[in-house]
Amino acid sequence: MLKKRIIPIQLLIDNRLVKTIEFGKYRDVGNPVSSSKIYNDSDADELIFLNINREERSIEPLLTLIKKVSEVCFMPLSLGGGVKTIDDASRLIQNGADKIVLNSAIYDDLNLIEKIAYKFGNQAVVASVDARMNQSENKYDLYSNCGRDSQPVDLVDHLKLIENQGAGEIIITSIDKDGTMNGYDKELIKIAVENTAIPIIGAGGAGTFDHLKEAFLETDVSALACGSLFNFGDNNPIRAKAFLTNYSIPFKVI
Repeated sequence: MLKKRIIPIQLLIDNRLVKTIEFGKYRDVGNPVSSSKIYNDSDADELIFLNINREERSIEPLLTLIKKVSEVCFMPLSLGGGVKTIDDASRLIQNGADKIVLNSAIYDDLNLIEKIAYKFGNQAVVASVDARMNQSENKYDLYSNCGRDSQPVDLVDHLKLIENQGAGEIIITSIDKDGTMNGYDKELIKIAVENTAIPIIGAGGAGTFDHLKEAFLETDVSALACGSLFNFGDNNPIRAKAFLTNYSIPFKVI
């Protein structure tokens, strides 16, 4: 059985760690370098950093961050937010990133996935998909630019295109669940898992270890990203894994 992963996800605005609710209002929750060191010491499998500053859509904040984080954190690091070109991806990887997270850029240039995968390998490309349930039409709508811009693209079609272009894995995020701490959108995760053959990382909604358990046991998701679960309260990946192993959910031993 493939080992599951728990991945803290760190959202950045102006070099500060923040937590959003439904991709809207946010609160400052600390220093990303300090939190990365804590995660390094608490058995996180990897870290995801996303620059969500809508006014600063460049990789410069990520470059500043990765140089500091790579000195205190020794696990795979995925960075995204403002990556638009193969040069952007190259600069991040040269400065310590292991994986590049693409979201908005995919809608403008789907071939960017293939370009990065060709140069650095499929494992270096993580596609991020942000979805919100359209209640009136009973379907998921896709959004880019940190949830600001609606995209006229079918969810399943988009997932398949991403896979065909060579992405190594996909982060599927529920905008509705983001920051609510009331559990993952398991139906959204199932759609992603059942329509692709690459690893899926579920994101949005983790508030308790039970939420992790339910998502792992009720879907075939490969990994779960957590923000609020670790930002608020005395929770960490070590405790999460200790709880989940009681339910025969396998994790690699670090």
